[in-house]
Amino acid sequence: MITHDTTATPALRVATPSDLAAVRELLAASALPDAGLDDIFTEHAGDFVLAEAGGALVGVAGLEVRGDDALLRSVAIHPAWRAHGVGRELVKRLVCMADARGLRALYLLTMTAEHYFPRFGFEVVERGAVPAAIADTLEFRSACPASAVAMARACGTTGSVGATA
Repeated sequence: MITHDTTATPALRVATPSDLAAVRELLAASALPDAGLDDIFTEHAGDFVLAEAGGALVGVAGLEVRGDDALLRSVAIHPAWRAHGVGRELVKRLVCMADARGLRALYLLTMTAEHYFPRFGFEVVERGAVPAAIADTLEFRSACPASAVAMARACGTTGSVGATA
């Protein structure tokens, strides 16, 4: 049983292919899709960041990079660790990774966190405005319902996607 130990600070680390089963378990416990996860983890496990406390996985978030853009996906926090800053640290780390890679923009789909992601520069966008490479991901095409809210964030800036200087 995972509990929140107020004296512990979760450590962040880059995922490895051997983390797949634990990540899948956390996604299932969070009622999040794992569509395409096997393929992504096989070749790009390093695009996922994990939060661990006491040797247990308490959070995960990842990037599915497609060309110059990426889908922020699989943001899941163990219930005992929600509202303790774990998600914030994971998303901040991935935003920094995307910026450092020189990606153009990050996109995401959410059913429950539309009001959470603006603090990281994400804005609601029409699904039709999402680049074809992102819209063609398995998560976008079939894993998330059509009612999921699409959001985007320009990389390397605090402005909106498509904003001009």
